Amino acid sequence: MANDPLRIPGRRRLLSLSRHLVVAGIGAPLIARAMPGTPDGVRSLSLDHTHTRERIELVYAVGGRYIDPALDRMNRFLRDHYSGDVGLIDPQLLDLLFRLHATLGVQGGYQVISGYRSPATNERLRTKGGQGVARHSLHMEGRAIDVRMPGVPLQDLRDAALSLKLGGVGFYPREQFVHVDTGRVRSW
Repeated sequence: MANDPLRIPGRRRLLSLSRHLVVAGIGAPLIARAMPGTPDGVRSLSLDHTHTRERIELVYAVGGRYIDPALDRMNRFLRDHYSGDVGLIDPQLLDLLFRLHATLGVQGGYQVISGYRSPATNERLRTKGGQGVARHSLHMEGRAIDVRMPGVPLQDLRDAALSLKLGGVGFYPREQFVHVDTGRVRSW
């Protein structure tokens, strides 16, 4: 179980976690309260955005609590890369990504193709001939993301997402991404 991200991490990981929590605006008191001796329940993500060339790596939740400053940073990171509009990302979408990463048991993070999409951007992409752009896309609600993982075959990413049964899964091999969302369980 060396690749199990839920295992109790060593001292180096705990120190790294502490740094991320401080950056997220939480600080040491929360570490002591939320993780008595172990950082169980810590959820983090590492993302590279293919369009903005930005990178984010942060702890977004500890135990049953989401970290508001981290969610704010994630909202900004996953903004509409066409318009710059910032939406509210569903924390359950982040949990889906976290669980998907754990299911795959891999190192490294995601490459993001598209996160939040404003209604105007969505309509422009849909009418411009964007195959697969839905009129009522969950991207507009911050409940969908298009991703890939370097070193992970796209089919494996899709199959792992399907196995979770946590929402919709779209497979786009020509465009080289998998769509996941927190809507009803379905696939295409």
